[in-house]
Amino acid sequence: MRRPTPTLIVAIVCCFTLCVLVLPRQNKFGYAYEQGRPWLYNTLIADYDFPIYKSDHQLQADRDSALADFQPFFQLTDSMAQRQGRHLLSDWQDGRFHGVSYNHVAHVGRLLEKVYAVGIVSNQAKEQMRLHRTKNVRVMQGTLAASRKADSLLTPLAAYALIMQADTVHFPRQELSRLNLNHYLVPNLSYDSLRTRGAQEGALAQVSQTLGMVQSGERIIDRGEIVSPAAYNILRSFERECELRQDDTGRTRYVLAGQIGVTLGIILLMVVYLRLYRRDVLASPHHVALIFALLTLFPVLTALMVAHNWFSVYLLPYAMAPIFIRVFIDSRTAVMHLLATVLLASLSLHQPYTFILTQLTAGLVAVYSLRELTARAQILRSAVVVTATSCVLGIFFEFTQGNDFHTLDTQVIYYKLVSGVLLLLAYPLMLLIERLFKFTSDVTLIELSNINHPLLSRMSKVAPGSFQHSMQVANLAVEVAHKIEAESLLVRTGALYHDIGKTVSPAFFTENQAGHNPHDQFTEEQSAAIIISHVTEGMRLADKYDLPDEIRQFILTHHGTSRVGYFYQQAVNRRGADHVNPADFTYPGRLPFRREHAILTMADSVEAASRSLKEYTDESIQQLVDKIIDGQLAAGYFKECPISFRDISLAKQVFVESLRTVYHTRIAYPAEANNKSADSNDKSADSNDKSAERHFGFRTLPFGLHRRNNS
Repeated sequence: MRRPTPTLIVAIVCCFTLCVLVLPRQNKFGYAYEQGRPWLYNTLIADYDFPIYKSDHQLQADRDSALADFQPFFQLTDSMAQRQGRHLLSDWQDGRFHGVSYNHVAHVGRLLEKVYAVGIVSNQAKEQMRLHRTKNVRVMQGTLAASRKADSLLTPLAAYALIMQADTVHFPRQELSRLNLNHYLVPNLSYDSLRTRGAQEGALAQVSQTLGMVQSGERIIDRGEIVSPAAYNILRSFERECELRQDDTGRTRYVLAGQIGVTLGIILLMVVYLRLYRRDVLASPHHVALIFALLTLFPVLTALMVAHNWFSVYLLPYAMAPIFIRVFIDSRTAVMHLLATVLLASLSLHQPYTFILTQLTAGLVAVYSLRELTARAQILRSAVVVTATSCVLGIFFEFTQGNDFHTLDTQVIYYKLVSGVLLLLAYPLMLLIERLFKFTSDVTLIELSNINHPLLSRMSKVAPGSFQHSMQVANLAVEVAHKIEAESLLVRTGALYHDIGKTVSPAFFTENQAGHNPHDQFTEEQSAAIIISHVTEGMRLADKYDLPDEIRQFILTHHGTSRVGYFYQQAVNRRGADHVNPADFTYPGRLPFRREHAILTMADSVEAASRSLKEYTDESIQQLVDKIIDGQLAAGYFKECPISFRDISLAKQVFVESLRTVYHTRIAYPAEANNKSADSNDKSADSNDKSAERHFGFRTLPFGLHRRNNS
């Protein structure tokens, strides 16, 4: 059994830790309900006695009613009238009011006793009475309290006006104004805030916060029953009582244990799936990082939105996660990842049946709409389809609750529309993920397979024979990939670029030669080094043009660690095996480690060798294909590659059928009666072919090697 990679262990620990940390710990009520909508759960029975609390609105109304007739307290200063009267008389005796008679002073003194007997309050206290619509006040005189009408109380200004207008015939205003009455009119009733506050609290304490009691075992509400205002108040009271009764030390530990178990179970479910069906993905650090990054991101965002009450969870584009997994891995993994993500996110919600149904449906639609991603514009189409599906599903779910078009929850529909717009961010984020995790999407492969790409365009000009060879290899490889259900687009693109290194020295390869063989001027080691260099030069060009790693692997593996057999054997024949270093003739690559690499290796050798056949019969083609692929098997070319014997057998069949189609027998045209001229032309053509072979010095052999004609 293969041990977990460090990347996998780190990804699991980080995902598990973050998801558990952000989950709510409170012992929640556990039911979602709204007034005027059906109860979606089983019959709810009270587990214990609990009071029915008044609603906030009703409780506030009762408090306002209790304070409606409340009388604030004022403290009376008894001696204020006598004190101010003596003060007035003393000032008159001191001559401060020159020319004012004693009768006027005595008249004002009597009026001061009257206004002070009514009561004088400050302007601020009078304004507060008006704002609070106070009808009566309680006046404390010693330990006794007497009720007075608030309207009867005077302010200093009102008392002044009352004195000045009392008897204008005998005591003109002009004479009274000389007494400076403002100095003798001060409040004798002061607001008693302490006594008033205590009385208010006592009055509010008399207001009951409950409407009654629900007994243990009593039915609260049945499934499908509409949540009426009374039922809503009872449910709200039950929820409040649950929160009050929770044990912060005991039950919280159970909640945490449950969250740990469920979270770990969902994550391990994803790991088990990958281990059973996609071990190649599990062995890739980049794929593991992407899977668990997305598996962590959306549940964490959901928990934070719920904890801080940020908008609605339907605002998050959960379908973005399966889109990325579908594009960079496959559809089946995307579906499994969607299920794990939605389940982890639902742990932050209370009975999230609607959420799970909606997000699973939207995610499945997203995966299905992108089953063949050939253009980035399909992301837009997918976003539209996902949004429409989510909104329609939400409307139908509202119908199941007894609502109609007039009572739909339009806010949720609005959030889903915004989520659809946010889903369009998958387009730029796809490019970011490709760079960050070093992935290659199908769209990128399609763009690379365009023959107008600078590398392919250059190859078609400077090495046309190698370009045509690459095109033929790509066609053969795609047919095999379709047959054995491999990644056809990847193997096609890899085949187009596997020989780009030949553009550096195109004349040293037979398919590009035109009358001159430059290898005649070099030793076998030098010629082998030039042939081998098309792999290293190909990797250099791949780095220069920033080709994806998956394409570079085709350049590195299409010859593996094989030898340039022709030059090696020629060197052995001339100098002996003891005087030849095999390392000088060995390709600096690695053996194929993907099925697609093996397909290209087989197709490359078969296509090159097929050009050396003298006749293209079914038997000769079959023998050629068997000889090449069996030789590769015997040499251990595919020992590191997860390709089966069945796949190799199917590949042989495809190669034979494809080569038979390419080199099919042509119809012989009827010859003329006098056929001497035609015979002469045929002999001349054979002679030219032989002289060309002698002149070029190479004929294509299996495994892409060449044979020098030494005659």
